[in-house]
Amino acid sequence: MDVRAVLEFAAVTRGLSLFLQAVFNAAIPDHEADAFRPPRTEEPLYLDSAVEWLLGGLSHWDAEHFLFIAERGYLYEHNFAFFPLFPIVLRGLAETLLWPLSSWLTVRGRLLVTIALGNSALFLLSVVALHALSRTVLQDRRLALLSSLLYCITPANVFMTAGYSESLFAALTFGGLYLLEKGFTLRACLALCIATAARSNGLVNIGFLLYLPSLHAISKIRVYRTTTRGHSKAFHYIWVVIRLLLTSLLGTAIIALPFIAFQYYGYRTFCTPSVSLERIPPALLSLAERKGYRVPDENGPPPLWCMRPLPLLYSHIQDVYWDVGFLRYFELKQIPNFVLALPMATLGIMAVYAYFQANPELCLRLGLWETSANKGLDKPTPGFFNPRVFVYVVHSTVLLVFGTLCMHVQVLTRFMASSSPVPFWISAHLLLLNEPLLHRRKTSTPNVQLQSHSRNGCKHTPQNPITALLPHFRTCSSITQSILGYFLSYWVLGLVLHCNFLPWT
Repeated sequence: MDVRAVLEFAAVTRGLSLFLQAVFNAAIPDHEADAFRPPRTEEPLYLDSAVEWLLGGLSHWDAEHFLFIAERGYLYEHNFAFFPLFPIVLRGLAETLLWPLSSWLTVRGRLLVTIALGNSALFLLSVVALHALSRTVLQDRRLALLSSLLYCITPANVFMTAGYSESLFAALTFGGLYLLEKGFTLRACLALCIATAARSNGLVNIGFLLYLPSLHAISKIRVYRTTTRGHSKAFHYIWVVIRLLLTSLLGTAIIALPFIAFQYYGYRTFCTPSVSLERIPPALLSLAERKGYRVPDENGPPPLWCMRPLPLLYSHIQDVYWDVGFLRYFELKQIPNFVLALPMATLGIMAVYAYFQANPELCLRLGLWETSANKGLDKPTPGFFNPRVFVYVVHSTVLLVFGTLCMHVQVLTRFMASSSPVPFWISAHLLLLNEPLLHRRKTSTPNVQLQSHSRNGCKHTPQNPITALLPHFRTCSSITQSILGYFLSYWVLGLVLHCNFLPWT
């Protein structure tokens, strides 16, 4: 029943997001932003104008890059900042499921429809994966349910809806971590490998592969220590260590493979090109000349980054095109962007602080073995302070520190919301801890219940605590108002600004 309630709420929020982006895009004129806007080289067909009117808000900012890659491939050098899985999925669906519409819609029109339908379906999959992961790690059905419902109104909502790879990455990451938690290591590696083909920060998931099998190996050694003797014990120890090393090396190679292959593809495209300028459409070549975009040219000299000892195109693009680097964003003019990222950063800081305060011994021992305060990792205390949450808090903290110091800080919201369950876990934990209207029982129960009173004084228990809390928003605790206010305001504000080329990237 929990999964059904979450799916229903997720479906409602997806439908509402698509409706609102169409309304906001139609009602508010687009801002003339200095963004990537390639010329249209196809003649529009019968339904293109209608689809552009309904779904055009999904194609702005970075979505234009994904649409361009899906339609034209990797033509410009800076297109390689966007990993290939999402464009491949878009083009594949547009050419198969939507092929019957090819007489009425151009490739771009079909791609826009694919974004709306595909990202909605992927978001539903990510909700299911997050709920399953939360149930497994937190061991608390109520906290898992509330976390998943909060995810349905994620502050990164517009990026989960528009032509971005966040929904795809979240579904693969949460699904892969769930499989890893359940002990399906090979399947988990495959899921996390595919996630790396969607976003570069999929490489960070290697940390889970190194940590969780290590935790399992230590648990095995602890069992062998009490149940075996002599040479047999030594053999078991050696076998556990060898198996851990093989799993770590093979899994790391599998997860990193898409990144390595994509960089090699970029190297071959620009350092040993086989394309002449005559084969590039004139309109796209003119845009490259006007904007200074590099295109592959077999008759031209290779770019300087090809001569580096480690010629990584991705690093070159982040440095030259996006000006991404350590502390580069720490300028006075970027203060509004830091303010924009502050709520997500605050949740990340609160998560690590609260977890360390509750489990100092566990944190100092890296959660790898039981402590005097928390004996037995196999049956831990349910909730956010569960020892199994430790690695997720560390992962979230790494993303937070890297995103703040080395990235455009305004992307921190979508960066963390699509990569880590911790922002939703800590938000749900704070709601259950501080909101009087939510019953907080000592035992885990299937439903999150909200105490409210009808006019005749009778209590009733709604299924969805998020929608049930909203009518009582003014009487809720300040923590509840802050969390729900943040989630809902960013949920709507992102649609308003992003869909009209206003600064929300």
